[in-house]
Amino acid sequence: MTLEALIFDVDGTLVDNDELHRRAFNQAFLEFQLGWDWTPEIYMGLLQISGGTDRIKHFIDALAVPDVEKTRFRTLVPGLHREKSRIYGEFIAGAMVKPRPGVVRLIRQASESGLKVGLAATSASKNVQLLVVSALGRDLASKINAVVSSDLVSRKKPAPDLYLLLLSMLGVAPEHCIAFEDSSNGVLAAREAGLVTIAVPGRWTLSQDFSRANLRLSTLGD
Repeated sequence: MTLEALIFDVDGTLVDNDELHRRAFNQAFLEFQLGWDWTPEIYMGLLQISGGTDRIKHFIDALAVPDVEKTRFRTLVPGLHREKSRIYGEFIAGAMVKPRPGVVRLIRQASESGLKVGLAATSASKNVQLLVVSALGRDLASKINAVVSSDLVSRKKPAPDLYLLLLSMLGVAPEHCIAFEDSSNGVLAAREAGLVTIAVPGRWTLSQDFSRANLRLSTLGD
């Protein structure tokens, strides 16, 4: 295989930022006076659902409340997720977000070697761009050749849509790429798109099933 590109998932792979997501969800729930609290244990389970709106809907479906109440909660989801995204944007703008070990080295070496670098994110485009610059700095962020977010495709991971669009934007065939993912849904999406996939679980996804990954590592190292 001639390697032409490296593709990174963003949340949990590029950076360990799931705690910021969890806090943003809880702040939005507080502002909507819902009385919900996603503890780390609850959120760890919900991370197996890709995308914030689908995560909220899954949580609502599991609530022990009458159907009429669930229906009312579902009408709140779009506005609730918009508020969560706004809060999360404020969090990452004001926080020192650091990339996971090995990420900076790999992106820099890939760029120096003439390889393309892509990002496959399940977050909204606006927050992804802000997060990438905050975590990598403007110089290294400029080395990213293409970014695809969940709002650009009709189906989220584990569907391969994000990866298929990203491959098209990068202009490379799947057999010439390696994907890095921290979640089972991400691994399934990358494998379905035909990519060799390396799983690098984080603290939130250690218990997920990574049997479809070509390789599992505890860290990408320094």
